Amino acid sequence: MTETTQTQRTAPGGAFGAYKPRSPEYELAANASRGLRQDLFQGAFAYRPLRRMSVDGPLTRRLPGRLREYAAWTPHAVVVGAGLLAMLLAWASAHGGPAPVYGLLALVPVLLTLVRPVGAFWLSLVATAASWVVFGNLSGWPWSPGSFVAHLTVLTVVAIRTRPRTAAWTWMVTACYALAAQAVIGYHHSDNSAPMLVISALLLLVVTLWHIRRDAEQEVTAQQTVTAHERSRRTLLEERTTIARELHDVVAHHMSVVAIQAEAAPYRVENPPPELEKAFATIRENAVAALTELRRVLGVVRAEDYEAPQAPQPTLADLDTLLANVREAGLSVEKTVMGAVRELPQGVELSAYRIVQEALSNTLRHAPGASARVEVGYVLGGLALRVVNGPPPEPSLIKPSPGAGHGVTGMRERVSMLDGEMTAGPADDGGYEVAVFLPVATVTGRTDGERADGGRTDGGRTDDDGAGA
Repeated sequence: MTETTQTQRTAPGGAFGAYKPRSPEYELAANASRGLRQDLFQGAFAYRPLRRMSVDGPLTRRLPGRLREYAAWTPHAVVVGAGLLAMLLAWASAHGGPAPVYGLLALVPVLLTLVRPVGAFWLSLVATAASWVVFGNLSGWPWSPGSFVAHLTVLTVVAIRTRPRTAAWTWMVTACYALAAQAVIGYHHSDNSAPMLVISALLLLVVTLWHIRRDAEQEVTAQQTVTAHERSRRTLLEERTTIARELHDVVAHHMSVVAIQAEAAPYRVENPPPELEKAFATIRENAVAALTELRRVLGVVRAEDYEAPQAPQPTLADLDTLLANVREAGLSVEKTVMGAVRELPQGVELSAYRIVQEALSNTLRHAPGASARVEVGYVLGGLALRVVNGPPPEPSLIKPSPGAGHGVTGMRERVSMLDGEMTAGPADDGGYEVAVFLPVATVTGRTDGERADGGRTDGGRTDDDGAGA
C-alpha cells in the first residue's frame, strides 16, 4: 500500500487564503531594496582601511628600497591630495562665515574614504547640505566648488574600493539628492547638478571597466594556474607510464631467467627427490604467471601508437653510441669515468642512461652551441652521475627552442623510483648542472643462465630519443 503526500504552499495571508503569485515588478523592487540595504546601509561605517599598493609592478620594482616603501602609500597620498584641493577650493569660495570650518566639511569626507568608504559617501552628502544650511550664500548650487570636488573624489574612491553595484547606488542617491534640492529650494542660476551627474557617471564608468578587466585577468590567471597544474599532473603520468613500459622489459627478462632456471634445475641433479621437483615446478609456474600479468599491465599503460622496441633496453655500455649521436647533432660533449667500472642492476643502468640522455637533450634545446661534460662515477654504494653544460656562446643571438617540460620531471621520477638523490639548477658560469646519485644495495654479476638467455650485444641502438634531439 502506497501513501501519497501532497505539499501545498501556505499563503502569506493565512493557512486557507488563496495564494497569489508575486508580480515581476514586485520581485524587481524587492531585489533592488535588498541590494540598497546591503550596499549602502548594512555596515556602512564598518572599518575597512585602504591597503597599501603592491610594489611588484614594472615601474616600482626599479625603485630603491626606501622609495619602494614610500611608493606603497601612493593611493593614500592621492586621496589626501584630492582632499586638500577640495579644502582649498571650499576655503576660497566661502562668502561669510568661518572659512576653515567650511574647508573641513570638504576635507573630512574625502579622508574618511581611507577607512570607511560607504560612510564617507553619506557624510559627503550631509556636509554638502550642511554647508548651505549653515553658511547660506555660497557660490555654486547645490554643490559649491569645494563640495563638488570632494563629492566627485568620494564617489570615485567608493567605486574603486567597492563593487560596481555599490557605485551605481551612490550615483542614483546623488541624483536623487540633486532633484530633491531643486524641488525644495527651486531653480538656481548656478545650478551644477548636470555637470556633477555627467562627470561622476563618466568616472564611475571608467572605474567599472577597470573592475571588469581586473576580474577577467584574475579569472584568466586562476584558469592558467589550474591548467598548469593539470599539465604538470599529465606530464608526471606520462613519464611514469614511459618508465613502466621500459622497466617491463627488465622485469620480464629476469622472470624469464627464473622460469628457465627452475625448469632446468631438476636435470642438473641426479635422482632429485619429488619434493625438489615439485618446488621447482611451482617456481616455474609462478614465474610464468607473473610474466602473464606483466603483459597485461603493459597493455594497460601502453599508448595506442606505442611500438615495442626491437633492440634491448640501453645500459651504460651504450653511452658512447649516445654521445656520438649527440656530437653529430652539433653538441660538443666529453665523458669522464671514475672508479672501477662494474656491472650494475639493469634497472639502475637503464635509468642512468635515460637521465644522461635527457640532460643532453635539454642542452641541445635550451643551450644550443654550448659544450657539455658527462661524469660517471662508480662509487661505494651506488652510481654517481653529473652532466654539466656551459652557457650558450651568444645568448642574445640564440633563441633556444622551448621543450615540453618533461625533462626534469622524468629524471626526478626515475631517481625517486630508485630512492636516489638529484639536484638540478643553474651553474656558476651561467650553464646548467644535473647531479644524480643512484644507490645500489647489492652488486652481482650475471649468472650463466642470464648470459645464455638474456645477454645482449654491445652497440645496440637506442629508441627514438637516442639521438638526444
